[in-house]
Amino acid sequence: MAGSTPASATASAAAERPQPGPWGEAWRRFRKHRLAMASLCVLGVLVLAVLIGPFIWTAPIDEIDFSKRLQGPSWEHPLGTDDLGQDLLARILYGGRISLAVGFAAMSVAILVGVIVGAIAGMAGGRVDAALMWLTDLFLSLPELPLLLLIIYLFRDSLVGVVGPEMGVFILIVLIIGGFRWMPVARLVRAQFFSLREKEFVEAARALGATRTRMVMVHILPNSLGPVLVAATIDIAAAIIAESTLSFLGLGFPPDIPTWGRLLFDAKDNLDFAPHWAIFPGLAIFLTVLSINFVGDGLRDAFDPRRVK
Repeated sequence: MAGSTPASATASAAAERPQPGPWGEAWRRFRKHRLAMASLCVLGVLVLAVLIGPFIWTAPIDEIDFSKRLQGPSWEHPLGTDDLGQDLLARILYGGRISLAVGFAAMSVAILVGVIVGAIAGMAGGRVDAALMWLTDLFLSLPELPLLLLIIYLFRDSLVGVVGPEMGVFILIVLIIGGFRWMPVARLVRAQFFSLREKEFVEAARALGATRTRMVMVHILPNSLGPVLVAATIDIAAAIIAESTLSFLGLGFPPDIPTWGRLLFDAKDNLDFAPHWAIFPGLAIFLTVLSINFVGDGLRDAFDPRRVK
């Protein structure tokens, strides 16, 4: 009996300890994914570098000095210079802002459209669901890259004339990339809604008189956001690659805006004697996309209900 008091106190303390919620449990599982945590740190460093770096490394991005053209990495220019003697570190930091902004903005467009279409299809069912899924299948069957090139070729000049060269191309690229990435999200959200709308807590809310809008916004949609976050990471990486591809093909931002893809486009003719010009922006794209993909793997494992760790 003397030894039962500490045991009961320990059991009581364990019972009184608050249990983590779904998001806390997901974070606990995500932290166990070492590669995802390391990738999250790398991604955080890259984001901080492109946001804060230009205030620390204040070299101008458009200062031309032919006496320093195509120099390799040095103390004065840590990542070397291009064919006009411009500092590559400053241009990569500046271009990273645009490339990451395109990725996150296009992801937001894709997630917003996908969630709306998937939620309507999942809750309405019947002919509405069939029509929306037919529209989704139609967009999935379209070749993405040729249509991207065609739309940009047709509408870039008119939009640039309205809102300016940088903002016009940014809006056009974000809308086009986001407009061709919402279909997997819509299918995912639709499947989640079909599964969740028959759960006991939704039936209880319906029995208590909750409106359909309240059931969607309070009960169903928050519980379906886990897979959507995983899809969001994939969309960010895909948007960065798509923007880099368009810039590399010369159909992205204007030549004086040094996005990572544009830097690769400018460096392609100088690979023999200035490989650093292509290596560093290519490495930035590689590390960013790779870290985002590994973070997505960690989120997928964290939100997988079949994992018991």
